[in-house]
Amino acid sequence: MEFCVQLSPYYPDKSYGGDRVFNDMLEQAKLADRLGYDSVSVTEHHLVNILMMPAPLQFATQIAQHTDNVKIITSIVVLPLHDMRVYAGEVVCADIFTKGRLMLGVGRGAFAYEMERIGVPMAETQDKFNESLDLLQRLLTEEEVSADGQYYKFDPVTIMPRPITPGGPQMMMAVLNPEGIYHCTKRGFHIQTTPLAGQHQLLLDQVAGFNRAKDELGDAGSHLTLSLSRVGFISNSDAQRAKYIEQAESYYARFDNVFTGPGEVENGLIKELPRKQTRQELDDSLMIGSVQEIIDKLGVYADLGIDRFILSCNFGVSQSETMDTIQQFAEEIAPHFSTSMKVKREAAE
Repeated sequence: MEFCVQLSPYYPDKSYGGDRVFNDMLEQAKLADRLGYDSVSVTEHHLVNILMMPAPLQFATQIAQHTDNVKIITSIVVLPLHDMRVYAGEVVCADIFTKGRLMLGVGRGAFAYEMERIGVPMAETQDKFNESLDLLQRLLTEEEVSADGQYYKFDPVTIMPRPITPGGPQMMMAVLNPEGIYHCTKRGFHIQTTPLAGQHQLLLDQVAGFNRAKDELGDAGSHLTLSLSRVGFISNSDAQRAKYIEQAESYYARFDNVFTGPGEVENGLIKELPRKQTRQELDDSLMIGSVQEIIDKLGVYADLGIDRFILSCNFGVSQSETMDTIQQFAEEIAPHFSTSMKVKREAAE
């Protein structure tokens, strides 16, 4: 199993400054690179202060200038918000500027608040995503591409420059539904998923959908990977754990507002609304705990064959504590599961 740090800017206090928020994320990426993480991932969200990254490809190229080895995953780019004729060229440029380290994670979008205010009603996102994805792949693979669909109608065009890698960077699909995971894997996509609030049966079904598709693909699907994203943080005392759970609860009170709730946002700040989940239930569902507790939970994922664990640790904890968790995770947890990080750890000792 390999490990990734999700760079997911959280901006609850405007006085902190967007420049400081993004610099924090860059420092996390540089640390992850030095410590031997497989990758870092960058989000895309607009008009809100959670997962706040309106320019993921720009940020990916910035990360590439300050790191040497980590893959840079968009996790995820919301295709229905972009014009594929423009976006395909931006992807090619980002692939060039990152020297081939870009992995393009794509999805349909999850926050109705941002989608609808940018002119893409949630009811249309699946159809527009499907058409956009097909068109993006054609633009990156073929020349003189035309369209006569529901959302795109244009005469033949050729994206310039042409991709340095045939077909453009590898693509990863963000999918929750197990049957959707099966179909996306069968189409040749890497998969990123999450078991939501720690729902173990859902995770088993998600893994089963991926494995069923890989088995049917045979050698053609041997390179495909399944990545799992979870909120996690190392606590070295009961007091720390209680503090981190409280901060996570405040974060999720905002996240739920735009993910499943009414989408109440004021001046870019998502309102904190009451949650149905108790604090104890939240504690049970997250990867927040001691080194040994996290090792035990990751062991379940390793046994299931998860290829990459995406550590999401930006939910309101200070930058210094977050950097400490990224380092401690790399030194005391990841070597139990990652051969490359074990070798790096042993070389440093």
